[in-house]
Amino acid sequence: MPPTLASLVRHPGLKLSVLAGEDRLETPVRWAHVSELADPVPYMDGGELLLITAMQLKAEDPDEMSRYVRRLVGAGVVGLGFALGVKYDEVPPALAEAAKEEGLPLLGVPRRTPFIAISKAVSAAIAADQYRAVTAGFEAQRELTRAAIGAEGPAALLARLASHVDGWAALYDASGSVVAAAPDWAARRAARLVTDVERLRSRPGPASIVVGGGGGAGATGAEPADDTAVADRVELQSLGTGRRTRGVLAVGTGAPLGTAERYAVHSAVALLTLTTERSRALREAEQRLGAAVLRMLLAGEPDHARAVAGRLYGGLLDAPFRMLVAEVPSGGAAHQARMASSAADEAPAPAQAPAERPADATTAGTGTSVSTGTGVGTGAGTGMGIGRSTGSGTGAVPGTGPGTVPGTGATMAAGAGAAVGEPEPADPLATLADTMEAAAARTGESVLVVPDGERLIVLAPDGGSAVEACAEHARAVESRRGTKARPRGRGAAAPHGDELVIGLSAPAGPIAAAAAYRQAEQALSVARRRGRMLVEHEQVAAGSVLPLLADDAVRAFADGMLRALYEHDATGRGDLVASLRAWLSRHGQWDAAAADLGVHRHTLRYRMRRVEEILGRSLDDPDVRMELWLALKATASCTST
Repeated sequence: MPPTLASLVRHPGLKLSVLAGEDRLETPVRWAHVSELADPVPYMDGGELLLITAMQLKAEDPDEMSRYVRRLVGAGVVGLGFALGVKYDEVPPALAEAAKEEGLPLLGVPRRTPFIAISKAVSAAIAADQYRAVTAGFEAQRELTRAAIGAEGPAALLARLASHVDGWAALYDASGSVVAAAPDWAARRAARLVTDVERLRSRPGPASIVVGGGGGAGATGAEPADDTAVADRVELQSLGTGRRTRGVLAVGTGAPLGTAERYAVHSAVALLTLTTERSRALREAEQRLGAAVLRMLLAGEPDHARAVAGRLYGGLLDAPFRMLVAEVPSGGAAHQARMASSAADEAPAPAQAPAERPADATTAGTGTSVSTGTGVGTGAGTGMGIGRSTGSGTGAVPGTGPGTVPGTGATMAAGAGAAVGEPEPADPLATLADTMEAAAARTGESVLVVPDGERLIVLAPDGGSAVEACAEHARAVESRRGTKARPRGRGAAAPHGDELVIGLSAPAGPIAAAAAYRQAEQALSVARRRGRMLVEHEQVAAGSVLPLLADDAVRAFADGMLRALYEHDATGRGDLVASLRAWLSRHGQWDAAAADLGVHRHTLRYRMRRVEEILGRSLDDPDVRMELWLALKATASCTST
């Protein structure tokens, strides 16, 4: 406890007497200050015990004393010490009455007690309180460390932290899901901080925000009777060593954190960061190992891949899995954000001293906040990396190896070029990886995540939570997009946030990994051309083939094939294009096609001979008829869009 006016009054060596404000003696004292100025307010910070002799004051003037005391109270002065026996043997009634009216504690200081003795007593009490806080902080650090390395891990750490701050604590993973909370009821409170956690994740680390206000029911360790009425103060702290947030710690209390409590929170942040950030050497080793496993699978060496993977990937290779290929086409806004974030993710975080109160404006908050894989390049310039998720949840960062090229980073937010405090552009590939890894971590699945240049390759158990999380993520994005499928070419730049496309293979085993990869690529191509975010291989043959013709090369071929006919029609010498379309749509039936056109069948025969003469190709050839029909469809699609 910091020193209070009551503790100074009880100090046996000071012999202070209480002359006014007896009901406010428990007010903490930040410092003791001597001033004989008629207006010392400009030099006050608030929380001081002001010591005076009244040498320069009109202490017997009621109006002057009323104004003097009122200014002191307005400046946050917590008490007034008056020296007895210096200028006045007793406190002037005007000053005593003004102190009583304003509720300012007034202490009488006997002549034998020098002001410096009071200053020393306050300073010693403050130092002792700080020492107790530091000692308590070190003890909390030891307890939290023992909890962190124990069998229960973060759950035990959060329980100890909640006890130290007399409140609650919760841990969010990289995707924003609550993975642990203490006490148990705190999970409901933490689940209402989704928006605030997302706001924190959009900022480069380290970062923190404060949500909520003063204390209320449920701010301490007891479960609130009405969880919806909680008015606690929640501090959100980002976890991670780089600019990218790897998780979020939430601490809820009934009042701002004290020194000892803040020491405990800082220790918890450091320990939780260590549990979410593995050593760089270990991560790089896992990256190289995972990339090698994928290469072996694609090379048709499943036995070698299984032997190299060992227990690292659990039962991923012992059961059917799905191969996922996702990409962000070049030129899109998300592609540019991803390139910028690749460098920003590994850049050291700017030094930031922990603030007692983050600069964010306090807001009322509700509900929950990634683990990514980035990494090792292989072979002839193909950047590849590896990320792994298990029951505890992990993420990978960039690395390199012998004969490799650097892989691209997969991060949640692009730090480069963004102003501090502004939301940063999201990386769709990293968001997808985070979503799948977090889902897998919550259920104990193993997933293999390999960033490959502008692509992301994922192996996930068939029917598992990671695949389902991918599907839900795609549905959510398309729902936010609010538009129907829009065909586009591979190089077409879509609006920001609209670039990511995903292809998902059918279930396969390690021996069929190469076939699964081809299926995923085929599904990816269909998704790109249909304007869909996610297409499974089973859906490739569904629907019409015509959306697949929405490609610049196909359109160029169609334009070139039909150009001579369009030029002929432009001269007004006949409608060959419409006649050809009608004849093909009627499968070469002269009477039906002529009726559609409103001409005689001999006229139609003449026009079809002219088509053959102009194109130099025979309409008796089924391949020619097929190509002409598809060319007509492709040009019609181009005209309609």
